[in-house]
Amino acid sequence: MTTEASALYDVPGPRALARHRLYGLLAALALAALIGWLVVQLFDTHQFTNEKWTAFQYRGIQELLLRGLANTLKAFGWTVLLALPFAALFAAGRLSEHALVRRISGAVVEFFRAMPLLVMIFFIFVALKADPLQALVAGLVLYNGSVLAEVLRAGVLAVPAGQREAGYALGMRKTQVMAYVLVPQANRAMLPSIISQLVVALKDTSLGFLITYEEFLHAGKLIATNLDYGLPFIPVVMVVAPVYIGLCLLLSWLARAVERRGRRSPKTRGGAPVAPAEAVTGLPPDAQG
Repeated sequence: MTTEASALYDVPGPRALARHRLYGLLAALALAALIGWLVVQLFDTHQFTNEKWTAFQYRGIQELLLRGLANTLKAFGWTVLLALPFAALFAAGRLSEHALVRRISGAVVEFFRAMPLLVMIFFIFVALKADPLQALVAGLVLYNGSVLAEVLRAGVLAVPAGQREAGYALGMRKTQVMAYVLVPQANRAMLPSIISQLVVALKDTSLGFLITYEEFLHAGKLIATNLDYGLPFIPVVMVVAPVYIGLCLLLSWLARAVERRGRRSPKTRGGAPVAPAEAVTGLPPDAQG
């Protein structure tokens, strides 16, 4: 069996491959043992008893959870809708040729990136007397929008300078070069970081329960602290956590789908195909006659 050489690392031989398989098997066994131990602990602490799961059989509890999930998605939707334009605006500002615009944009981005998210949410909620949804969304937009602005700026700057110069050589204005040359090429590099930050924003919507916003975690907290149900804290976690994980996985799947679609797009493949050149014999037209 032949193996391909690599310039970055030595291709493992038969013994190294055997060791790697052994390490993988040991890691899988250790993970299985950890999961088994957790399941045993849950059974030993009576977390699967009917008493602790009775609450989820009531229609009011189910509606409470669904209402909390809808509020979580509502806050996340507003955050995405506002954070992306915020990021694009200040990324363009940081890339501006005007020093004043560049400095102001940089100061705004760096300030909100450095400010703790929970402090911003509490400040908007208490000092500005905003309602819980507005305070949560505003804090998420300011923080995540500032982070995304840096992602967009770094993605554009990562495109080779020759692409920008070629656009200018074709007579394009700066906005046209940005929209038709730089951003389409930087999009594939920026997409994983953008989706990762959106996942962070989705999880950070859970901070809304600290300002009494009735999101998904707040609904779970109401159930877990209700003395009528015997404090079913672990069952609530086992219901709430998979929903958050599923939403994050859905975002990741969406990112991969968009990336696959981008690979098939002519803009990211280098444009429309160019017809092959044909050999022409004889003198040029101007030289004839």
